[in-house]
Amino acid sequence: MTNDNIKTKRSYNTELREAQAVLTRNRILVSARKLFEAEGFECVTIEKLAQTAEVSMPTIYALFKSKRGVLGALMDEAFPAHHVLHAETKQEKSPKKRLMIAAKMARQMYDIERAQLRIFQSAAVLAPEFKQLEKEREERRYTRLEESIKTMTKEKSFKKELDPSKAHDILWALTGRDLYRMLVIEQHWTSEDYESWLGQILIKTLIDDDYNEL
Repeated sequence: MTNDNIKTKRSYNTELREAQAVLTRNRILVSARKLFEAEGFECVTIEKLAQTAEVSMPTIYALFKSKRGVLGALMDEAFPAHHVLHAETKQEKSPKKRLMIAAKMARQMYDIERAQLRIFQSAAVLAPEFKQLEKEREERRYTRLEESIKTMTKEKSFKKELDPSKAHDILWALTGRDLYRMLVIEQHWTSEDYESWLGQILIKTLIDDDYNEL
């Protein structure tokens, strides 16, 4: 067997293992979501999750480290769409359009979370791990907004009375989960209405009235 054939075989085997790992990971998450919804986060053990997903306990520990890691992975399922829109934001020159994308990002993220709300409510009430995971994710969300704030600072599109720090806080607060919960879940707004309203509020709150886009 030639060196090229050996390399090709190794590459194939590596790709196959990676594909199998993805399938296994997804199967565990599907099982975890069903168990957490049906029995509550605290009542589900790693052993029970392994039996339901038809994998070994060491496999779950290798992929997620702990039950907290499984919950964190479920919470992060909203972020693939977030990354795509984040790339669009970096390419967009108009600050107003970037804020409309920020509203879309919030809507998509919380729409996905909404389907998992029963899991998170159970975890929030019963598990201190959830509160720490939520704190960590909000810190990451706040940090991700820094790039948008820096761009707006350079182009001087903020309202004159806002400094970058305050603008950062406002953008983070308005795109947070609480407004989505109050308007969409409690007051039964459509997700589309929430996104449109949020985009307009962000523009009116952050963009200077005299700012002229090129």
